[in-house]
Amino acid sequence: MLNRAIIMGRLTDNPELRKTPNDVSVVSFTLAVERAYRSGADRVTDFLDVVAWRTTAEFVSKYFAKGQLVAVEGPIQVRDYKDKDGNKRRAWEIVADQVHFAEGKQEQSPDISKESGSDEFSEIGDDDLPFNRG
Repeated sequence: MLNRAIIMGRLTDNPELRKTPNDVSVVSFTLAVERAYRSGADRVTDFLDVVAWRTTAEFVSKYFAKGQLVAVEGPIQVRDYKDKDGNKRRAWEIVADQVHFAEGKQEQSPDISKESGSDEFSEIGDDDLPFNRG
């Protein structure tokens, strides 16, 4: 059996590191991935959920920001759960084994690259992104 996904897209938000009750690092984020074809004049974009654990989660939260082009590799996981109203739901996500920079520094917008000596990323507005979620 084979369960492996490789995707490349732009982060829809800044990844935020969280800790489980057992102090395990985890980060969840969404990538906007354009399909290879257009629907009329517009490109079709899928929004794919990704989760990363432990050192991969720490790496993602430290070095990646909203709007940045990212490549992710890992298996697809399906989780069943009940929402707050008790309805059965299903979530599909990629569990990131590897996360890579997908554009060079010279290709990045100055808004998403780190300033020298700073651990903070500059904010990017939704109007600056090449896609619209919704």
